Amino acid sequence: MTEGIADEENKATGRHVTLYCRWVDGGVGLLLTGNVQVDRRYLERAGNVAIDGDQDNARLDALAAWAEAGTSGGTHLWMQISHAGRQTPKNIATEPVGPSDIQLALPGGRFGKPRALSGDEIRDVIARFAHTASVAQQTGFTGVQIHSAHGYLLSEFLSPRVNVREDEWGGSLANRARFLLETIRAVRARVGPDFAVAVKLNSADFQKGGFSFEDCLGVVELLNQEGLDLLEISGGTYEQPRLLGLEGMEPAFEEKVAESTRAREAYFFNYAAAVNQVARMPVMVTGGFRSRDAMNEALAGGAVDMIGLGRPLCWDPDFPKKIMDSTIDRAEAIEKTLRLGPGLLGPNSPFKFIKVINGFGTQSWYYEQLYRMADGLEPDFSMTMGQTFRRYDKIENDKAKAMVR
Repeated sequence: MTEGIADEENKATGRHVTLYCRWVDGGVGLLLTGNVQVDRRYLERAGNVAIDGDQDNARLDALAAWAEAGTSGGTHLWMQISHAGRQTPKNIATEPVGPSDIQLALPGGRFGKPRALSGDEIRDVIARFAHTASVAQQTGFTGVQIHSAHGYLLSEFLSPRVNVREDEWGGSLANRARFLLETIRAVRARVGPDFAVAVKLNSADFQKGGFSFEDCLGVVELLNQEGLDLLEISGGTYEQPRLLGLEGMEPAFEEKVAESTRAREAYFFNYAAAVNQVARMPVMVTGGFRSRDAMNEALAGGAVDMIGLGRPLCWDPDFPKKIMDSTIDRAEAIEKTLRLGPGLLGPNSPFKFIKVINGFGTQSWYYEQLYRMADGLEPDFSMTMGQTFRRYDKIENDKAKAMVR
């Protein structure tokens, strides 16, 4: 998840300590942080933590405090390391970067037209990932996850719809995957063999001409040679937000995969189960899990190795403990009740702008619960999506203006 609680210098804060202590107490076994950015110029949002260049003692101490909180009681804490690419909001960078100059097809003007990275700049980004991983190791995190999903930079390079380069970084799948593979190798070279290195990968982008499930299986074959400790399967981008259980601005391009009767509530289970037939590393699937039955079914027979949880932890941080000791059987799917309004104002509105507001508005409700827990408060179910969206928009803009650049 993305916390959005860094300070104006994109440094970790005491709010990270409070939030992650709360999750540790709730029974999580492995915590993956939200996006920690490798380049402060290109953030997913203003409140991201960023590790960019040499870290002074204050920054290192803040990271160490976060790591200590997230690893208390034997829990693992892996830093998710990322570059937002063309999905950098305009209030952070008016000209983001990507594999090519293809702009996000979203209404509202929140994202600028990207500039294509040069070969030297790509090499610089690879070095930044390795540097960030080494800082994570130095400050007490127990692993890193390289984010190559959800339409961020590494994911953009994998997509033939977004990556139309004709050099060594584009064209064939091997070329499009080169950025990811060289990033993994650079990270592993810096952290050594005993530090956990994972990858988050889309099953597909669900867009015509985009990264397909066939591409995904091909990338997994390549990843088998890299000694990864975990592969997380997800899917979608900002344009096609399957990761949020939402439809995008265009009809989703449905990928063909063998159907299973198991884990029907999970968005990406069938894809992850097929990936697990190819992968030589443990496979985790995230997205949509709410019930113990679905989780047990997904794990039965080794279809997948781990279950990832996101949204349930935003409003019930004790959910893992409760589901494991049978206090409850399932979590509510609260996102199904969140909407700007009925009918044409709902998430399935024919109006693209209304769809976008519903998508960001749903996220804003969950962000608000994270802010509350980071402040030592309990989640507040009385908040409406309209309230949280207005507040979220103000917080994001204020944070962007306050950033020390």
